[in-house]
Amino acid sequence: MSVNSEVKRITTHTLQRMKENKEKISMLTAYDYSFARLLDEAGVDVLLVGDSASNVMAGHETTLPITLDQMIYHAASVVRGAKRSLVIVDLPFGHYQGNSKEALASTIRIMKETGAHGIKLEGGEEIIESVKRILTAGVPVIGHLGLTPQSIYKFGTYNVRAKEEAEAEKLRRDALLLEDAGCAALVLEKIPAKLAQDVTKSLRIPTIGIGAGPHTDGQVLVMHDMLGINTEFKPRFLRKYADLYTVVTGAVRQYVSDVKASDFPNEQEQY
Repeated sequence: MSVNSEVKRITTHTLQRMKENKEKISMLTAYDYSFARLLDEAGVDVLLVGDSASNVMAGHETTLPITLDQMIYHAASVVRGAKRSLVIVDLPFGHYQGNSKEALASTIRIMKETGAHGIKLEGGEEIIESVKRILTAGVPVIGHLGLTPQSIYKFGTYNVRAKEEAEAEKLRRDALLLEDAGCAALVLEKIPAKLAQDVTKSLRIPTIGIGAGPHTDGQVLVMHDMLGINTEFKPRFLRKYADLYTVVTGAVRQYVSDVKASDFPNEQEQY
């Protein structure tokens, strides 16, 4: 029997047991009640309330503009829809970098106002004090290394990270630092598959990859990408499991046509 089928609610402890049992972890982003219900009922282990809401929900070019209040709104909606999945919330840009007290205060707001089960933040040694301070409050923390979208203006590109040995070595060190600090898991984004495999083997805690190959302990995708709602985003690592863009636009065009032709509502659709 799989580990996740034994529990009524997925926890960070469940994720640890899944790694030990070599059972892969599934994670998807979620931003609202309705989709959270669907993903939860479909068996997703972890729902990530990603700051990617800035892109896919609000239409911004980057993740930087989304506010703490907006993240709390999305997270509370997701928590109400998730009965079994672990719900993790991204700390938005500007609420933990260089200020561990603000990191803790922001985390406490998220936990109290949303009912979420933990938070995620980007970076390694640079944000380790924030990680430690949040953990003193007993809040689970998931780290995020590799391509960290909140630092996109520093990188200047969304290309694969840590291809050069110096950056790869820093990532290895940061992964161990985050584990030693007490992180429950680690997201590895857009790094070479061999590096992700090495880091995964070196850690006791689970790793969850996105564009990091098959050897991590789990995988995460943005829901809008894997369901084919977005049509512009086509990275190599993305597998589209549906084409909702075509389904939704087709349905709406039919609705518009039926209204224009006075075909909707018909005799059976009125009182």
